[in-house]
Parts: sequence; structure tokens; C-alpha cells
Amino acid sequence: MDAAPEPDVAVEAADVRAVWEPLGLPGLIDLHVHFMPQPVLAKVRQFFDDLGPGAWPILYRGDDQDRLGRLRAFGVKAFPSLLYPHKPAMAAWLNAWSLEFAQENADVLPTATFYAEPTAADYVAEALAAGARIFKSHVQVGAYDPRDAFLDPVWGMLADAGVPVVVHCGDGPSPGEFTGVGPFGEVMERHPSLTAVIAHLGMPRYEDFLELAERFGRVHLDTTMAFTSFAEATAPFPTELLPRLRDLGDRVLLGSDFPNIPHPYVHQLESIVGLGLGDDWVRGVLHDNAARLIALDRKDPA
Repeated sequence: MDAAPEPDVAVEAADVRAVWEPLGLPGLIDLHVHFMPQPVLAKVRQFFDDLGPGAWPILYRGDDQDRLGRLRAFGVKAFPSLLYPHKPAMAAWLNAWSLEFAQENADVLPTATFYAEPTAADYVAEALAAGARIFKSHVQVGAYDPRDAFLDPVWGMLADAGVPVVVHCGDGPSPGEFTGVGPFGEVMERHPSLTAVIAHLGMPRYEDFLELAERFGRVHLDTTMAFTSFAEATAPFPTELLPRLRDLGDRVLLGSDFPNIPHPYVHQLESIVGLGLGDDWVRGVLHDNAARLIALDRKDPA
């Protein structure tokens, strides 16, 4: 079936705030949010629509201003505009768009991306100099090897700068030639000080990526789609791994995949709370861990 109508903003904001306000938090920090140039966003949406009726019914289809307004009403204090290339000669253009978007919106973290190509090191250096605070690497969509020689200086620059990179290298929703913990694990072996955020907790290979985070102290995990009813139907998180997830609590970060999600935003938050890992753990995931990671005080989105 088609996606349900978008929830009323005021009602939905009240539901979201009812999750985090009782925890005494100043708001949420969501490190897996997508804003893209309209032609690129349209192609992403078309990909999900082409999966067939009801396969992945995107709930939020408003324009940029609608989506910015929703996040602000929810109390999301900072978020990136994660975007990614699927072919060469695309990343530098995306970076220019994204950095300008962040200049126009104080709560958007300056975001950049890259592709395995000869110019990658040059435009990543330019993005860092322009103030990029977070990067996105989509190994699955880009279909590139993260160990590619063109990317070695990129990982090195990001490690030296201490700038986090959100890496989609898990096998979900379908495996790619270079997904799985092996290829990116080799990147971490070469650059152990790299600050990496594994998207979707590495879904569905949760244990593999928990082990990676246990091996490398700068590897983080984001919650994107994990624990939700949609993900649990096909890639359930093993309950026996919850103690290990709890022990990594200071490196688990809120991610939602907004706006390309098949459920209300609040469902991701309720799914995290429902794990029963305690209020302190939840406070870290919803705000405090990311605030430390991105040094939020460097950019006050007031």
C-alpha cells in the first residue's frame, strides 16, 4: 500500500518531545539525516518507490523547508545533510551544495562526501578547509572498494582532522561487492585513529560491527532503522548482543534516516527506549554522545 499521510506536525512534535524532555535533555542530535539537491533526492525516492507497493513507503515527502521545520519542531538541535555519489565526478558538486545548505541553516552540520576517484583527496581537503564537520561514505551505493588507493589519503586526512565519517558498509538492505566488515575493517587497521560511524549498526551483521567497535576505540555505531518494527521483520537485532551494545553506550549515536523512512520519526526513538538499557544510556544515544563527537559548542544552532 502507499505511505500513510504525513503526521500533523504539532501532534508529532508533542509525541517526540514526550520521549526526550523527561530525560532532561536539551534536545536531540540525529547524525543520520538526508538533505540533497532535489534531482538527487528524487532519484533516491524513485529507487524506494520502484521496490513495489508497500515495500518501503516513504512517509515524509515534503520539501526542504517542511522537513527542516519538522526536525526543529521535534527538538533536533543538530543534524547533517548526508548525501553521497553513485558515480565519479559527482562528489565535489554535492559538497558545494551541502556546504552552502549548512551556511543557510545554522542547525545543519556542514557535510561532505567522496568517491573512489583520482580527485578525491583534493576535494576532500577543500571541504575540510571550508569547514566540513561530518562526511558520508556509502560503500554500497557507490559500489567502490573502501581500500582503494585513491581513498587512502582521504581516510588519513579525516583521521588527522578528527572529523567523523558515517560509513554505510553493512550488507543491508542487500550485499554489495565491498560491503561487510572485511573491507572497511582493513581501512581501520590502516587508520586506527579514524573516527568512523557505522550506519545502521552494520545491519544485518550486527555482531561483526560490534566487534569492530570493540577493537577500535574511534568506531561508533548509529541506530538508523535498527530496532524498528520495519527492520526487526527482516533483520532483528539479537537480544544476546544487548549487553555488548550497552557497554559501547558512549559510542552509540542516534540515527533515523529521516526523511526516507516508512514510519513516524518517533518510532525510532521509542524503539531505542524500548531496549530497556537505562535512562543514562538513552541520554547518551539521543544527545550526549553526538554532542561530544561533533563538539557541538563549536556551532551553536540557537
